[in-house]
Amino acid sequence: MKGFGAGSVLALLAGFGFAPAAMAEGEFAGVTVEAKLIGGQQYEALYSRIADWEKATGATVKIISQKNHFELDKEYKADIAAGTTGWCVGSNHSSFASQYPNLFTDLTPLIAADAIAGFVPANITAATIGGKLVMLPRAQFDVSALYYQKSLYADPAKAEAFKAKYGYDLAPPETWDQFREQAEFFADPPNFYGTQYAGKDEAINGRFYELIVANGGKIFNDDWSPAFNSDAGKESLQWFVDLYKAGAVPPGTTNYLWDDLGNGFASGTIALNLDWPGWSGFFNDPAASKVAGNVGVAPAPKGSAGVRTGWSGFHGFSVTETCANKEAAASLVDFLTNEDSQKLESAPGPLPSRTAVWDYIIEQAKDDPYKSEVLAAFQETALTAFPVPPTPYWIESGNLIFPELQAAILGDKTVDQALEDASNAVDELMQENGVY
Repeated sequence: MKGFGAGSVLALLAGFGFAPAAMAEGEFAGVTVEAKLIGGQQYEALYSRIADWEKATGATVKIISQKNHFELDKEYKADIAAGTTGWCVGSNHSSFASQYPNLFTDLTPLIAADAIAGFVPANITAATIGGKLVMLPRAQFDVSALYYQKSLYADPAKAEAFKAKYGYDLAPPETWDQFREQAEFFADPPNFYGTQYAGKDEAINGRFYELIVANGGKIFNDDWSPAFNSDAGKESLQWFVDLYKAGAVPPGTTNYLWDDLGNGFASGTIALNLDWPGWSGFFNDPAASKVAGNVGVAPAPKGSAGVRTGWSGFHGFSVTETCANKEAAASLVDFLTNEDSQKLESAPGPLPSRTAVWDYIIEQAKDDPYKSEVLAAFQETALTAFPVPPTPYWIESGNLIFPELQAAILGDKTVDQALEDASNAVDELMQENGVY
């Protein structure tokens, strides 16, 4: 699976033609398409377009499940085990897709070639697994940048106190060490915290992974044996532990997932927040966020190896192999990822996966300083972005790793013991499945 590196970012900005497939009026009259979709407020604007597709085609969409990706992942695996995969359209993600080699069909014969050509090539490559194009990417390319409260850095008293304590000027952090120091400095629990982090599931495992890379290590060896019980792994886990011990993060952070982080920063009680592009509009919306008008955005920090954090992936939609009407399902997927859909999704901040839409959002943002700052920060971070390791055991291994990370954070195990136990568990998983 290829990442979204420098070449693909430049390709984004170059732009090339796009021609969405046309829909014949009423062509799927009487068809019902059952869908399992990711849930969350940031996705509702796109889902409002489903009614337009229904009106145009005569079909009906029945959403039979709407959950976060971690819960959808469990549901998909349960469906595969039970043979109940007769529904048609499912939300998918590049971090999860390799686990479902037989669940989703190849979209290549179902989607017009010019529609596929409109996507960033690297995203299409990453969405192609085992020779099958298993999903079409949404305007939800994810890589984290740093959101922060600007007023904290404009306070002369804070700046003076910070420099006296740490010996350098107070400015948005360039490194993970600076991030930790500033989070500890700003923290005033229980009313205000320096930062927060997602503390379970793939959310913390992915953050741990990107910290390891930024600190000069890797999570797997070339043969897929665990490599994270290393100096870089210990340095990375210690970062989480130190923030928790210092009271710089909310005490419930080990149970947080992405919605908790987004709502936490918007509540005005968090100084620094590493988060996804889709939250940028929400954070700066006065009707939803207490930090609106006070949000700064900067590229993600660098680790001790001088590497910028950049764990990345993208959302998409897939069609099941057992869907009774693949053509109708593919039409819906095409519609939800076409140029108009991506313009709508990109408006509040998410990064598009269609080249023409990049040109559009850059043009739209030119007179909006905040949106321009958002795009600049995420473009810089995307230049060094890297995908999750392309193994079908990424999620399963993460389910073994994250409880050990939690144990170290909560003080139930030392960093060394937690990583040793996690490494042994992953090693056993890989051997049991014949990986080596």
